[in-house]
Amino acid sequence: MDKSDIEKEKAYITVEIIEYVPNAVVIKTIMKKSTGNISVMSVDSGEGLNEKTSPFDTFAQVIDGKAELVINGKPNMLLTGQSIIIPAHAPNHITPDGRFKMILTVIKSGYDEVAAQM
Repeated sequence: MDKSDIEKEKAYITVEIIEYVPNAVVIKTIMKKSTGNISVMSVDSGEGLNEKTSPFDTFAQVIDGKAELVINGKPNMLLTGQSIIIPAHAPNHITPDGRFKMILTVIKSGYDEVAAQM
């Protein structure tokens, strides 16, 4: 088992995989493979994440609380259970509305063909 993976063949309550830490953003990798990774993140009230871009599509799902994800300048308020795909190369940032937790799934496959065509 990869050190970053959680135990396989065991059921989990996803929202309980990661805890809130006062005044902090915490990210835990659930699975990391060459084709992508899955992480859970907790963000305490008053914390935020700076704008970033990724060379890969990212599936983001809020599993506790709510947060605004701004993608290419367009705000998207996500509540518990809602999700959105952040396109590759799109500038994005997250503004919490209180504390929240989310799952981030990055898919790396499919970009080899695109790079070869450039």
